[in-house]
Amino acid sequence: MSGASYTGRFAPSPTGPLHAGSLVAALASWLDARAHGGRWLVRIEDVDTPRCVPGADELILKQLAACGLLPDEPPVWQSRRGDLYQAALERLLSSGWAYPCGCSRRDIEAAAQARGLARSRHGERIYPGTCRPARGGLHGREGRSVRLLAAPSPDAPENAPLWIEWQDRRLGPQRQDVAAEVGDFVLRRADGLWAYQLAVVVDDALQGVSDVVRGEDLADNTPRQIHLQRRLGLPTPRYLHTPLVLGANGEKLSKQNGAAALELDDPVEALAQAGRALGLPPLAPAASAAEWLAKAVAAWQARWRVRDGV
Repeated sequence: MSGASYTGRFAPSPTGPLHAGSLVAALASWLDARAHGGRWLVRIEDVDTPRCVPGADELILKQLAACGLLPDEPPVWQSRRGDLYQAALERLLSSGWAYPCGCSRRDIEAAAQARGLARSRHGERIYPGTCRPARGGLHGREGRSVRLLAAPSPDAPENAPLWIEWQDRRLGPQRQDVAAEVGDFVLRRADGLWAYQLAVVVDDALQGVSDVVRGEDLADNTPRQIHLQRRLGLPTPRYLHTPLVLGANGEKLSKQNGAAALELDDPVEALAQAGRALGLPPLAPAASAAEWLAKAVAAWQARWRVRDGV
């Protein structure tokens, strides 16, 4: 893939400052873009406004700059792009791929239990299809959210599988039956906010993102996003899911489980720690973040066999 066609991105949620795990994700996406001679973008994913912390977006940008991770274009904020998501949603509704849902969480729990449906890998009940158009739609209730059909076609039988297969650059061949393991998933939430899946798919396409490099915990989102890309007629990027940074309790290091804010008194050491988490070999001492990053790009090229922008 030539540098002219490669575009990568780092898309943090401003729920707090960067921590060691999020620096790993930022560094991996930056290194892959630079190793391919491509562009690197930053997108602030702030559609889940109740979870966003005021000022965290600007703090994240300052932390990235302190590490020498500067985007090639001005950052974009998802909270300012609602018209784009609405246009995509209307296309899905008019084509029969999306439908309004009147169910509350309690409704979904009760209906799923009645049908013997297990919880999904996400810890929530798989949606039982109560408001699907083929089952009578809203049944006189008011629409709360909007869902995407997890089906091979809008008129497919109710139990038809939806197998999505893709090749991850690190994890190898991947396969998931979205219908059985996820179910019809939300595009616009009951509180009116945009769901992550729709926003990220629309933005990746509009920003020309060719390669998504992100943490392994997000690999499970990929089949839903590929299904949505296909329904909207959008290209599917290449995916590389990186190892996770784990806390002392063995769980993923995250803001939700109390991960400490990134310490940047010594940006070179912070980058070196992130590089080790990504499997890079020890690099020669560097006097600045820019010098360390230059060495890391060469190591990344060797790690992923990137040659001449391919």
